[in-house]
Amino acid sequence: MFYREAGDFSTTYPQDSQTFPIRFDRYRYYFVLAVALLVMPFVMTDYLVNSIFLPFLIYAIAAIGLNILTGYCGQVSLGTGGFMAVGAYACYKLMTAFPDVNIFFHVIIAGGITALVGTAFGLPSLRIKGFYLAVATLAAQFFLVWLFNKVSWFYNYSASGQINAPERTVFGIEVTGPNTEAWATYLFCLVFTVGAAILARNLTRGSIGREWMAIRDMDIAAEIIGVNPLRAKLTAFAVSSFFVGISGALFFAVYLGAVEVGEVFGITKSFLVLFMIIIGGLGSIFGSFAGAAFLVVLPVVLKIVGVDLMGWPTDIVAHFQLVIVGGLIIMFLILEPHGLAQLWRVAKEKLRLWPFPH
Repeated sequence: MFYREAGDFSTTYPQDSQTFPIRFDRYRYYFVLAVALLVMPFVMTDYLVNSIFLPFLIYAIAAIGLNILTGYCGQVSLGTGGFMAVGAYACYKLMTAFPDVNIFFHVIIAGGITALVGTAFGLPSLRIKGFYLAVATLAAQFFLVWLFNKVSWFYNYSASGQINAPERTVFGIEVTGPNTEAWATYLFCLVFTVGAAILARNLTRGSIGREWMAIRDMDIAAEIIGVNPLRAKLTAFAVSSFFVGISGALFFAVYLGAVEVGEVFGITKSFLVLFMIIIGGLGSIFGSFAGAAFLVVLPVVLKIVGVDLMGWPTDIVAHFQLVIVGGLIIMFLILEPHGLAQLWRVAKEKLRLWPFPH
């Protein structure tokens, strides 16, 4: 009785093709967005922002990008960490070369630069697929990390090899540097996350999204019915890398402030984002958020329960976290390949029928 389509009808094509055609869905997302924009900034603390909200918002953008490539287009990628590094270093070079330009534009341009790099590394997908494509993107991961380590121009010839984010403001409010307010960094990242979600949602529901899904399901059949595999695969790599580049720029400039590429954007980062979309659900924008939230909140919960309440050593809790994540990945791949997003869809189906059994 809480979730019904009865009474929802469309009289025009724009109404029928809107993002959330069911009134309950629209009100629910408007409510969540209103709480995120108007309520959460007033209850933000440094601990909540640095432990939960900033990692969640930034990883959600990266998960959306990888989900577009892997979940919607079917192109396996293990180079997410390297592409995040491209976004971070591009943002750093832009911030230092053009200090008078607003950081908002630096992040967007860094995403565009990453899209170009991702498109270049996506060219092998025209000839190879599956395991071989995964190995090719893995090679891109190692190559990019090596490049940023060895070419000192990328870190402005710093002796330490680190890049440090200069202080930048938006409307006179600092969003990078040591003197930032928790609510300011939260809102800055929230704007990018909401924009990425809306853009990805509309792209996947449009003609380009249908081309991606046709390539994912059967590329030969898609080419026979008129889908251009060159355009479909390269646009998937470009859009995916754009989102991943934005997440890398935010991860460096807003969240960490200082980055050493081998430690922050190594292969573990690529696997972490991949685990997010596996647990959250492939081919689902909501699944990207669900997977990011799960893997960001899990270490915090385990620390509170294991270390603070039960007094376990921190290394035991860290190992226990790896066991839980690995077990969940195996469970979801076997029992529910579509992840948490499918469980949410099943719950909505139950709400449609409640209180009737079928």
